[in-house]
Amino acid sequence: DPCCRWYYISEELDEEFVDADGTCNSLARQSIRMGFHDAGTWSAKLAAAGQNYGGADGSLVMFDELTRPENFGLETAAGLTHQLYKKYNVTMADLIQYMAKHAVVSCPLGPRVRTYVGRKDATRAAPDGLLPSVHAPANELITLFADKTISAHEVTALMGAHSTSTQKTVDGSKSGYPQDTTPGVWDINYYNETLEAYEDECILKFESDIKLSQHSAMSSVWQKFVGDQHHWNEDYARAYLRLFFLGVNNINALKECTLTLPAQKGT
Repeated sequence: DPCCRWYYISEELDEEFVDADGTCNSLARQSIRMGFHDAGTWSAKLAAAGQNYGGADGSLVMFDELTRPENFGLETAAGLTHQLYKKYNVTMADLIQYMAKHAVVSCPLGPRVRTYVGRKDATRAAPDGLLPSVHAPANELITLFADKTISAHEVTALMGAHSTSTQKTVDGSKSGYPQDTTPGVWDINYYNETLEAYEDECILKFESDIKLSQHSAMSSVWQKFVGDQHHWNEDYARAYLRLFFLGVNNINALKECTLTLPAQKGT
């Protein structure tokens, strides 16, 4: 059974991703971000031009993409992938995405996103310059994601992952600041607090998040997520599944192993 080893990996991640109080920790946050950054390095335009590589293929860890500035801060999670990769003989491509999915559901209220294994590992580094910048204009970011076949609605849902994020490199004077007041819980405070006009001294709002929350292509969806955890979780799970398959050219050969993930947790 191709899923068998993932039960053992899941048991190890249960111990790694949760603090004593039941909230998800910094390693879980890194793993969520790592899943995004590995999968996000794919472009439909480049693929059509013959550069059909990048995406969810494990290249972030396998080809030292950690040296790229946008990937700073992922070193601990990458170190864990190396350990599990050697121990369980799985692909790095699968492992990075599995860790991202497991980390989400390890957070209280996080959804259990459908999970497939069987990807092939990268044979080269992913193209550079395909990940979003927190300083980019909203239209540029929406266009960037559209080139990954991800709609503005889906971007709005995916951005909610900042509910559990903290930053170190955007503003060095506020290293460790979260993007909402409950970074250990996968909740919708992020959507509400990003919209609030006053500045909370305990959080750092990304410039790009504020711009996108106000953009005409996203603002109505953003407002719908405020106060509706179930709606956001469902939309996030669908949107991440699209991201999860970027650059994967053997989708029909993949095996679903969702049941190896832990069950969703309450607060």
